[in-house]
Amino acid sequence: MASVLIVSWNLAGRVQRLGEQAERLLALEADHLCLQEVTPNTLIRWEVLLSEAGYDAIQHGEPDPCTERSRPLMVLVASRRATKRVTVADVPWPERVLAVKLADGTELINVHSPISPKPDLAKVRTHEAVYAHLAENTVSHPRILCGDLNTPRKEHPDGRIWTFARDRYGRLREERGERWDQAELALIRGLEPYGFRDAFRTIHGPTRKELSWEWPRWGGGYRLDHLLTSAECTVEDCRYEHEWRKEGLSDHSALVARVRRG
Repeated sequence: MASVLIVSWNLAGRVQRLGEQAERLLALEADHLCLQEVTPNTLIRWEVLLSEAGYDAIQHGEPDPCTERSRPLMVLVASRRATKRVTVADVPWPERVLAVKLADGTELINVHSPISPKPDLAKVRTHEAVYAHLAENTVSHPRILCGDLNTPRKEHPDGRIWTFARDRYGRLREERGERWDQAELALIRGLEPYGFRDAFRTIHGPTRKELSWEWPRWGGGYRLDHLLTSAECTVEDCRYEHEWRKEGLSDHSALVARVRRG
C-alpha cells in the first residue's frame, strides 16, 4: 500500500505569520496535517486555506463550553479524504485531543499536551486518557499518535528518559511524584508493549540529538514533538523542519513523516 505524508506542527498561535505558515505547509503536499495551537482567531482562516488547497476533511478539537480558559488552543486535523471522529474518553481539555478514523481505517490521534504548570493535573490526566484509549483498544488497526506531547525533559544515548517530573539531575520532584513521571512516560515508552514505536528514533536511532523547541535567548531545549506508530505501520522517513522555527514562524519545529500501512 502506498505511503502517506503526515506533518505535525505546533503553530504557536501565530496570527501575523499565518500566511507564511500555510505556504510552507501546503508546499509539502502532505496527505494529512496535524496542527496544534490553532486559536479561535485563526481557525476560520486555516479552514479556508486548507479547503482551497484540497483538504476536504477538516476537523478540530472542541473547547468545553463551560471552560474558564480565555484563549483555548485547539488541535486540527486536515485530510484529503473523509474522516470520522473517534471519541477519546476522560480528556480534561477536549480541544487538545482529536482522534479521527482515516479513509483507509487508520486511526490518527493529534495531541497537544498542557504544559506542566497548568492546574488540576491537566497534563497528567491528558497523558493518562490518551494512553488508556490506545492501550485498551484491542481492535487491530493501524494507529498513529502525533503532536506536541510536552515531554521528555531529557533523552539519554542509552535510551533512558527523564520526564518533567524530574529535576535537571534526574531526581524525582516531590511535588510531582511517581504518578506524574509515569503519565509522561506512558506515551513515550508505555505504549511499546502494544507495538508502538517512536518514528524519529526508528529512523535515526537512540543517539541522534535534535530539539524541536529551543529556549529563545540562551539555547538548549527539548524534543517535545513526536509521532508514534503502531505495529501495523512502517515508518519510511521522519525529520524535523528546523528552519521554519529558526525563521520565527513558530517556536516549534514541524515534524514530517512518511508512513506506510503494513
